[in-house]
Amino acid sequence: MKKTPMRQCLGCREMKPKRELIRVVRSPDAQEISLDFKGKKPGRGAYVCPNMDCLVKIKKAKALERAFSTAIPPEVYASLEQQMKEENDDKSSP
Repeated sequence: MKKTPMRQCLGCREMKPKRELIRVVRSPDAQEISLDFKGKKPGRGAYVCPNMDCLVKIKKAKALERAFSTAIPPEVYASLEQQMKEENDDKSSP
């Protein structure tokens, strides 16, 4: 039986299966911050629940800034929000 990799959400600080979380990646050259849905992009990763409450906490506490030791452009938060809205729409539609 294979062991499920667990990761901690930056917002709620709960350990959850890696597949349930959204990975935010800082590229190895520290030039770009993007979302990684496949979990394959190279670079430093941080994980976020697909939950708006967690995103609000992360923004307020500047958790991504601390995790990556760099400023986070507003577009990253905007794309995270967009992704969460899409996730929630997918779950609510039959």
